[in-house]
Amino acid sequence: MKTGGKRKPAKKTKKAVVFFEVEILDAKTKDKLCFLDKVEPNATIGEIKSMFHKSHPQWYPARQSIRLDPKGKSLKDEDVLQHLPVGTTATFYFRDLGAQISWVTVFLTEYTGPLVIYLLFYFRVPFIYPPKYDFTTSKHWVVHLACMCHSFHYVKRLLETLFVHRFSHGTMPLRNIFKNCTYYWGFAAWMAYYINHPLYTPPIYGEQQIRIALIIFLFCQIGNFSIHIALRNLRPPGSKTRKIPYPTKNPFTWIFLLVSCPNYTYELGSWLGFTLMTQCLPVAFFTLVGFIQMTVWAKGKHRSYLKEFRDYPPLRSPILPFIL
Repeated sequence: MKTGGKRKPAKKTKKAVVFFEVEILDAKTKDKLCFLDKVEPNATIGEIKSMFHKSHPQWYPARQSIRLDPKGKSLKDEDVLQHLPVGTTATFYFRDLGAQISWVTVFLTEYTGPLVIYLLFYFRVPFIYPPKYDFTTSKHWVVHLACMCHSFHYVKRLLETLFVHRFSHGTMPLRNIFKNCTYYWGFAAWMAYYINHPLYTPPIYGEQQIRIALIIFLFCQIGNFSIHIALRNLRPPGSKTRKIPYPTKNPFTWIFLLVSCPNYTYELGSWLGFTLMTQCLPVAFFTLVGFIQMTVWAKGKHRSYLKEFRDYPPLRSPILPFIL
């Protein structure tokens, strides 16, 4: 005889969580540095770095490079353990990136230097030029205009660093600040010495050349700022999300149709305008060196875009439309 009672629902069996064992070896010597037991499968590389830091306090997460292969690329902090090509016993290799410093600190330091150094030459403080020129001013108006443009450029960079840029990487090696400052500060001093020299002569074509140069400079400064704003808006605060940059309603961003890194294109244009304005050889050399370096960066970003996005616009060039 059947009973009319209700059958109790069967209990759901919980899936057993498979924990990982993580072994971290020195990438150079292959010595075991750390063994982490019972690491959750959804742990990120960033979390593993924090665990590693607890056993080795001298290596804080920002200076750690964790890799699958001793000579391979560093894994991203957001990479998840269970999605990596490793077994339940995972072996990683560690490299020390050296002492780190924040990008904001680096940018503020390397941009403040040229601003201050240039003004020292502009005001002709003692021990730069012969004593009779101490604290005198140039009779050429282009010298004063050049000082305003140079100062505007670096004040803009400082403000962008504080209020516009969002950095995908929080830090960089401390040693780089010395290299960067030598580059920016040294060129600023070299340019300023000749532009503000008592024997400086204005451009050969006079006012017409200077006015054209000023228009180029200002146009490219506005363009550069517009691109920085557009790139900022692509990345939410605190995110490392990468998207394809496209033109916005701002006409200065329409160059995205043809170029992957128009911020470098406009930066080059600004310094070409400044070179034309001052007709000074050190400025031309600084522009050339900067162009070479920005081309290297632009090509790297362009390759990265092509690799990451299958639908990346095929017409774009890295820095110069249809050329480079």
